[in-house]
Amino acid sequence: MKRFIPRSLIILLSGLILFLFSCTSGSCFDETNSYLKASLYNYTTKKAQAPDSLTIYGKNMETDTLYKKSSGVKLALLPLNTPAGNCIFIIKINNITDTLELWYSSYPHLISKECGYTFYHNLDSLTFTRNGIDSISKIKNNITTLNEENIRIFY
Repeated sequence: MKRFIPRSLIILLSGLILFLFSCTSGSCFDETNSYLKASLYNYTTKKAQAPDSLTIYGKNMETDTLYKKSSGVKLALLPLNTPAGNCIFIIKINNITDTLELWYSSYPHLISKECGYTFYHNLDSLTFTRNGIDSISKIKNNITTLNEENIRIFY
């Protein structure tokens, strides 16, 4: 005896199977922005120390302040302009103003299927004024989404 399965049931089951296997589970929980991570150090003690007051903004971007008279900041996250290849930041540590200029190259990096692409950067060089900043040392040139220190600012 032959058994007959309705065509609509086959189409419905096929559609359900395709739907279940076409979707990826999970959302993007990974960090998708790569920031230059600048740790702040006391020059005399050579230890990480938050200044009493920290203000950071991009040159000619005073209204878009990253840190405004912040206290307790030991690690500053600085966003880089991917297509530009260089950035200039105004840094006020304890009301003494300095300028930090960075040169870098950018390249795309796949984070995951869910999160897509982001840009990583390779820090080529930097210059700075010495009003309140004593020195800056490069720790890691590769700027990624990982929580890794890139530069140390000694003030």
